[in-house]
Amino acid sequence: MRHAFLDRARPYPFGLTRQAGVGPTIPAPANMAVYAPAGEKWVVHVLHPDGRRTRHPLNNRQYDVHFGIIPDVVDGTRYALSRADSEELILDPYAPAVVESNGEYWGSYVEHSFDWRRDTRLGTPKRKTVIYEAHVKGLTKLHPDIPERLRGTYAGLAHPVMLDYLLELGVTAVQLLPVHHSIDEPHLVENGLTNYWGYNTLNYFSPDPGYATEAARKAGPSAIAVEFKEMVRSLHAAGLEVYLDVVYNHTAEGGQDQETYSWRALGDDVYYVKDQDGNYVNSTGTGNTVNFAHPRVVQWAMDSLRHWVSEFHIDGFRFDLAVTMGRDSKHRFNPRHPFFVAVTQDPVLAGVKMIAEPWDLGPGGWQTGNFPPGWSDWNDHFRDTMRDFWVADRGRIDSGATGGDLGRLAQALSGSNDIFNASFRGPFAPVNFVTAHDGFTLKDLVSYNYKHNELNKEHNRDGADYSRSYNHGVEGPSEDPDVWGQRLKTAKNLMSALLISSGIPMICAGDEVLRTQRGNNNAYSQDNEISWLDWSARTEQQEQMFQLTRHLIQLRKTLLEGTLQLEDQTELHKIFNQRWFNAHGEEMSQEDWWDTQRRTMQLMMSGELDSTVLVVFNGSPDRQLITVPVCAMAPGNSYRLVASTSKHGDQRRGAVITAGKRESIEPFSTAIFRCEG
Repeated sequence: MRHAFLDRARPYPFGLTRQAGVGPTIPAPANMAVYAPAGEKWVVHVLHPDGRRTRHPLNNRQYDVHFGIIPDVVDGTRYALSRADSEELILDPYAPAVVESNGEYWGSYVEHSFDWRRDTRLGTPKRKTVIYEAHVKGLTKLHPDIPERLRGTYAGLAHPVMLDYLLELGVTAVQLLPVHHSIDEPHLVENGLTNYWGYNTLNYFSPDPGYATEAARKAGPSAIAVEFKEMVRSLHAAGLEVYLDVVYNHTAEGGQDQETYSWRALGDDVYYVKDQDGNYVNSTGTGNTVNFAHPRVVQWAMDSLRHWVSEFHIDGFRFDLAVTMGRDSKHRFNPRHPFFVAVTQDPVLAGVKMIAEPWDLGPGGWQTGNFPPGWSDWNDHFRDTMRDFWVADRGRIDSGATGGDLGRLAQALSGSNDIFNASFRGPFAPVNFVTAHDGFTLKDLVSYNYKHNELNKEHNRDGADYSRSYNHGVEGPSEDPDVWGQRLKTAKNLMSALLISSGIPMICAGDEVLRTQRGNNNAYSQDNEISWLDWSARTEQQEQMFQLTRHLIQLRKTLLEGTLQLEDQTELHKIFNQRWFNAHGEEMSQEDWWDTQRRTMQLMMSGELDSTVLVVFNGSPDRQLITVPVCAMAPGNSYRLVASTSKHGDQRRGAVITAGKRESIEPFSTAIFRCEG
């Protein structure tokens, strides 16, 4: 007698959907649906545990969706697609997981079940958020206090030692470089390298097995999914949100001359953007560009995002080359694109943080500040301004030239309101950063004038040629205490500016302990000690950097604690007051702002809870005598030094100064005071 389920093939949901209510090891029928406009007839191949392969035609078709019933599916069942007249296996774009067998990629059915123990997304307010961008493997691979079998894995990231470190530092969210199942590009394989960063996605519904423990990999895709969920649950229990860096702008299929895995065979003209001659439009620099002008592509991305939120409890996403996802049928960016509309109205994605990398390589590809309400943008204006003022300008000044003015610095510290105000998204629309995975680390930014990417085997042609870096007189490692002291001070200035700025700060993992990549500013293919964090005993300089970073994060949280209870508050000045003074303690004039010879200013920030901080910036080569301005929040007008990037700043911490008095500020340094009254 036929099971009733077998008579109810459905065109949705896409992928393989097993009959509910049956144990994962008990064979049960499953519905299979795939959007495949490029073929008339499609077949599902099932690879059984005993090695048998069976074929199951998808005899139903509706609006280019092919669907049918597949019998005897269990957890771990492997399957693939092909045209009816071909044996070439095609991966289901909705595969719950991917398994490689004899050089072929098969989808693998995963029975998602997990005891979340009442875990929910944390919903940390943006005003309290401090992001830590990290790589799953690189963060723990060399950690001596994590068991060796867990190093470099999801379980290693969830280890108490790692959680304690993140909590001590004070960050509130871990943003993971891509963990979707990815593969290596052909040119990397030829060179004996790998795509360490993972920006070459093969499957958008499963964690990459390469970051799972050996035990989980042997147990199969369901065990890998469980290990990933345990990581998220542990991070949540520690109060840490989890964001994923996701890559929907291109797929692992590369250019038209590269291997076909899935989308190209199912619907090349639908999934990829093409020009009038039928050639791929390459606005991503990877060989292909996903076509978000088509509703089925939007649906596929939305289904993937919902899957990660529903099944894995993810708190947020950072979208690689996000402009591509907002391009219409004429390849123009539209902040009201159907994809953005879909994200905004979706109940599953409500409250999930959406962060855009707001550029791609296509026409009109720079869109910082132009993403829709609810989104935050990576703020390259902040990155470039801070590097100019503290790093590149320092190099110019040391060579006898002049640096830039204070006006651009103040705009960036104020949340780049000249760029973001037009979108009316509030003070936390920008995600501020100085360094990220792509580019120099903070230490290398102050240690190298030039990139050193020879180990990538691309003849040092890859990576940015101009990074606004400065080596402080010596290229690369130096034992000269004066060189090292100046580098440390510059690094501290950058970290200080990041953590007192308006916006959401993002720290690149390891910058708080001065991690180096030996001058490589494009370490995407370096799955080795160049990219992995070194957890050996900290040097004196590293300890200073860590303690300053930790202290500034805590200071930031204290200052912002009572501000902006409403996330949609756009008039920051009414709640979080910022006043700017020159070296004489007077309100900044137009001449002060734009005179490149004047590189000293004071920023007074006041929050709702009678908390006022004074930040003094001295970007000049000379020691400056500043006059401390009057603090309206405190009758006594006394200030206590809470942080300084100067050579002897730690020894002077706690010193008290009075408004109207003079204070000496070291060249190229930052001093932060709290108004005590």
